[in-house]
Amino acid sequence: MDKTILVAGGTGDLGGQIIARLLDRGARVRALVRASSDAVTVHNLEQRGAHIITLDLADQAALTHACEGVDCVVSALSGLGEVIFTAQKQLLDAAVRAGVPRFIPSDFAADFTKLPAGTNRNFDLRRAFRTYLEAQPIAATSVLNGMFMDLLTGQAPMILFPLKRVMYWERADQLLDFTTIANTAEYTAAAALDPDTPRFLRIAGDVLDARGLAVVASEVTGDQFRVVRAGSLKRLGTLINVTRMVAPAADEVFPAWQGMQYTRDMFDGRGKLAPLDNDRYPGIRWTKVKDLLTAHQSVVTA
Repeated sequence: MDKTILVAGGTGDLGGQIIARLLDRGARVRALVRASSDAVTVHNLEQRGAHIITLDLADQAALTHACEGVDCVVSALSGLGEVIFTAQKQLLDAAVRAGVPRFIPSDFAADFTKLPAGTNRNFDLRRAFRTYLEAQPIAATSVLNGMFMDLLTGQAPMILFPLKRVMYWERADQLLDFTTIANTAEYTAAAALDPDTPRFLRIAGDVLDARGLAVVASEVTGDQFRVVRAGSLKRLGTLINVTRMVAPAADEVFPAWQGMQYTRDMFDGRGKLAPLDNDRYPGIRWTKVKDLLTAHQSVVTA
């Protein structure tokens, strides 16, 4: 493997796993970190074999130098406008100046390109960056993975384990896309090393509706899970507006109302990923929801 990949956001869970998978594939990895990044996490990346570059993304001279000789820049940055648009723009501008041929933005989500503007703050930020990105002289590939499956073990209010219920909005038969962080990282690493990727790659480790989730949860736990309709999407939209007004938390990346926006967009159906590109890189073992819940259950009952 004679490729060098630069990763921004490597101290996060997804970014760190992307770096690990790149190193597993024999790539040279440059990991951009801030001076304030967690020292233990940075040390672990270095021990794995990543070349650590500590800088401020606003330092365009240093950032451009860091991008020189790189085959692809991968952004796993997470945040609000100052990160998803401003910081990624600084990263992209430096990549263009350094002559980097390819860029993978931090677009990991449902297919926001098919959803209306103004309904999801985080999607709107990605939409704004996409407009800027596609005007630059660099090839770009976005990896869209639906919902991170890992959230089903408690963070996302969908499988309600204590109540033995699976909650849905509008329709119980709306298919939903789920992909683990690990699978997303492995696929992104493969895409970063692939010089011929299309503009969008869509993946899903598993695709289930609410009833399918209930069946899997029942099989794994031995308890009978049932589906429960929380209401219509119109009602959810009203709840989002009320929650945003009462508890705006504008400086938080994932306030309660933002998570509700993601839920609405999943059950809306327009952000459904199709066609899927799972088979592009043979060898990836896709984790199913049943696999994830089984592993979770073994920890809970241990």
